[in-house]
Amino acid sequence: MRNIGTICQKELRSYFVSPIAYLLLAMFAVIFAFFFWNVLGYFVYLGMESQMRGEMFPMNLNEEVIRPLVSNVSVISLFFIPIITMRLFAEEKRNGTIELLVTSPVHDFEVIFGKWLASLILYASFLFLTALNFIWLFKYGNPDWKPMAVAYLGLLFQAGALLAIGTFISTLTRNQIIAGAATFGICLLLWVLEWVAGYESATWAQVLAYLSVLTHFDSFSKGLLSSKDVVYYVSAIVLGLFLTARSMESLRWRS
Repeated sequence: MRNIGTICQKELRSYFVSPIAYLLLAMFAVIFAFFFWNVLGYFVYLGMESQMRGEMFPMNLNEEVIRPLVSNVSVISLFFIPIITMRLFAEEKRNGTIELLVTSPVHDFEVIFGKWLASLILYASFLFLTALNFIWLFKYGNPDWKPMAVAYLGLLFQAGALLAIGTFISTLTRNQIIAGAATFGICLLLWVLEWVAGYESATWAQVLAYLSVLTHFDSFSKGLLSSKDVVYYVSAIVLGLFLTARSMESLRWRS
């Protein structure tokens, strides 16, 4: 555990000693803030319009503001996760330090898990910035915090799975741009697989839909914690880290 913590700290330090982390945090915060104030503004507009018409129907903050915003965070993450993971091992290869890493007495699992954990912590800091916007809702409204907590847990699970896949792809090349582009392509594919079930009911279509990260995030966005969705994300994380370990093992043999 000490080695994992050391590697995790090293990776986090490499993010924050350069402008990379701060630039990503600023971009993520600005994009989400734009979505937040637009969704909230539209919610307020609908409320005022209904009052002017004399139509007093209940408006739910969780369903009409928080849930769409959490879904937007999931979409925005598709663009940021490849940027986070593309340098994890590709940069080690480019700098020639990968040989030192694979021949060190540190276990491959400790290296892989430490790097993946650092990327997950960086992503969690993105989510923390988005959560600050919701303070306004609790100050002037009365949303239910429990569905929001479940939705954010789903975002962490989804990001953990995609980050594990990105970590694996980063071991396959020394070019960070290629690693980032490939990760984005795979993440986008895993996102849109669910669309097949919209017009096809065959078994193969249902299997593809089940493999989609969007299918398993839907319950979380509604505030529902489902064991099958948790198992899916945990399995995706384990598979991604397992493939990374096999890739690292091949690098060890070649070195």
